[in-house]
Amino acid sequence: MITVDRIRIHAPPERIFSVARDVEQWPRILAHYRWVRFLEHAPSGGGIVEMAAWRPFGVLRYPTWWVSRMTIDARELTISYTHIRGITRGMDVHWSLAPHNGATDVSIEHRWSGPAWPGGGAFASAVVGPVFIHGIASRTLRGIKQAAEGGGRRE
Repeated sequence: MITVDRIRIHAPPERIFSVARDVEQWPRILAHYRWVRFLEHAPSGGGIVEMAAWRPFGVLRYPTWWVSRMTIDARELTISYTHIRGITRGMDVHWSLAPHNGATDVSIEHRWSGPAWPGGGAFASAVVGPVFIHGIASRTLRGIKQAAEGGGRRE
């Protein structure tokens, strides 16, 4: 399963990177995040991070939870995660930022072979990627855009 979400943000890459890497603040700026907490800090600013979010379905909200190893590359302005606990264990996530005509194109790519049960790959491709991953990542990008462009509304 490969899921890619993209957005153009009218802010410098460094500002977007600063907002995106400050994951402990995400519940304050992203209404769909329940909590984010570091279990271990790395000198680079990354580490082991526990995240929980809601996946809205109209008026219903489905709780999601995972633990990732977060890696930050401040020179390249990239953020990567490898999910190490939760149903998405083994998922690789990569944030990239690319300047574009005074704005910044931001993408989040998720790669995962699916849970380790028969049909897990098909389940990941048909349900987890398009329904859960895209549903959360697209909201995350809209909220990061709002915060980086200076708005106060939570997405």
